Amino acid sequence: MTTAQLVEQIKKKQSFLCIGLDVDLNKIPEHLLKEEDPIFAFNKAIIDATHHLCVAYKPNTAFYEAYGLKGWKALEKTINYLNENHPEIFTIADAKRGDIGNTSTMYAKAFFEDLAFDSVTVAPYMGKDSVEPFLAFQDKHTIMLGLTSNAGAFDFQTQLVDGKELYKQVLATSKTWENSENLMYVVGATKAEYLADIRQIIPDSFLLVPGVGAQGGNLQDVCKYGMNDSVGLLINSSRGIIYASKDEDYAQVAAEKAKELQAEMAEILSV
Repeated sequence: MTTAQLVEQIKKKQSFLCIGLDVDLNKIPEHLLKEEDPIFAFNKAIIDATHHLCVAYKPNTAFYEAYGLKGWKALEKTINYLNENHPEIFTIADAKRGDIGNTSTMYAKAFFEDLAFDSVTVAPYMGKDSVEPFLAFQDKHTIMLGLTSNAGAFDFQTQLVDGKELYKQVLATSKTWENSENLMYVVGATKAEYLADIRQIIPDSFLLVPGVGAQGGNLQDVCKYGMNDSVGLLINSSRGIIYASKDEDYAQVAAEKAKELQAEMAEILSV
């Protein structure tokens, strides 16, 4: 999917909502545990109930890898279901991969070719030669960790190096890499006050913003400081939507929660 196609979907749906599919078998409704594939059954119901309200889905691969082969099969079934039934939806493999040379190429092949995701998250700590192999794939997007929402972000990301915060140096350097136009960036919603500075460095890039909802991020603040002329934001909510109910009406309740966010987004876009 191209960036232009993503922007078109945002305008059409009046939404820049991304729903995280982080499936924990300890948190899904108990009746689903009787299913042959409870993870996929849960995802399918969530997708069927919410696909018209969001423009992206983001499975965190750790929640699938933790269940071994069955979990990986559920991930494969989930992405296949999305690509076959809702090809207009932007898909994100939240894998946070990153290694040098051929290893990154193989990670990229796994998510871009075998599973056919539109994008994958990567960690930039190893530098250019760990990220450029992902950027080489046409019409695919590499979503690089920029400034994250966890407490440990302050351990390294905001530390001064030669008088400049490290995360700012990472963002600026990434713009010099080959095919950097395929880059998007992760910026946590709980770091909304940093977004104005971030937009000075990467004014045109899409930002994947987790942390709205359960983690306490504020949508209005994120949009105030982070939105650009093409919207340029994908706001992710996971737990606040998919685990809003543990009863048999979980998909309906998830849709209601997604609708609340979508309606707020539509209002912001109408201004």
